Amino acid sequence: MGDIDLYKIKLKEKERRRKDFLQRLIRNRNSFVGLIIILIFILCAIFADFIAPQHFNEQNIDNALLKPLSSGYPLGTDEFGRCLFSRIIYGTRITFFVGFVATGIAAIIGTAVGLVAGYFGRKIDQVLSMIINITWSFPLILLALILIVILGSGVYGIILTVGLIAWAGFARIVRGEVLSVKEKDFVLAARALRISNAKIILRHILPNIFPPILVMFSLNIGTTILIETGLSFLGLGVRPPTPSWGTIINMGRTYIRNAPWLTTFPGIAIMLVVLGFNLLGDGLRDIFDPKLRNI
Repeated sequence: MGDIDLYKIKLKEKERRRKDFLQRLIRNRNSFVGLIIILIFILCAIFADFIAPQHFNEQNIDNALLKPLSSGYPLGTDEFGRCLFSRIIYGTRITFFVGFVATGIAAIIGTAVGLVAGYFGRKIDQVLSMIINITWSFPLILLALILIVILGSGVYGIILTVGLIAWAGFARIVRGEVLSVKEKDFVLAARALRISNAKIILRHILPNIFPPILVMFSLNIGTTILIETGLSFLGLGVRPPTPSWGTIINMGRTYIRNAPWLTTFPGIAIMLVVLGFNLLGDGLRDIFDPKLRNI
């Protein structure tokens, strides 16, 4: 059998695995519902210019605090007469941008630290584990406030802050997986063949621990979104007039008695997005765990 035939067999095997994964993803109720919720919000973010009836910062004081279902304003207006529906739709872009990028930074840092700590062990593991535990033991809000003061507020400040907070969770998961996988026969065989540590980590260990990293990534996006909206609510995140769900809730709390829709609708949006990522993460965990596939 030639190299071309082997290459074709590998391609067919990859295609079969991809189709099998997609089928299980759709059949799993949690992952399917979560994926649908996430896709709806992603489409809203991509096509915000076409979906939103107005620009997010278009003001008309004469239309201030209109109730939902008013003419031209599906979810009502805020104190400046801005369309709440448009602001929530445009706020989806900020939420997903911060969620994915910040979680990606956390995943890269945490995975790298976890791989090194778990694979090399001994003193390296002790030092890195100590750093992980110290980071993990800090109160989340306190650590976020400290980093915001150092890095500054705004979108990129929030991204760096959340990325530097959330990496410890990835590091813990990855370290535990590496400690288990590095004793497998294929890793021991690679060591016996004197393959470099970098190649063993990247080609043999990392692909085998990728599923739990993917599950952690999905679950962590929901947490990242909650942190971003919380900091924006406190005035430490995205700066007005850029629409952020946390900022919209913060501005609407003054009118919570007279105009409760200003806080209710962005709160529902936050709840749905976080629920979507949590359901997707739970579904992926069930799919990747052979013991749970048939439950």
